[in-house]
Amino acid sequence: MDKTGLARSTVYKYIEAGTFPKPIDLGGRSVGWVDEEINDWILEKINQRDHCQ
Repeated sequence: MDKTGLARSTVYKYIEAGTFPKPIDLGGRSVGWVDEEINDWILEKINQRDHCQ
């Protein structure tokens, strides 16, 4: 969430909508994300921005 600047609730809303990578269960109440998947998501957002201008 630090990398995207999104609030936790927004991240989970996007996951539910299928527009954000799913987390990985790390055990207990902890989850994490694959860094490359988050980077790809950010690059996709940049491409969307650049194609809309």
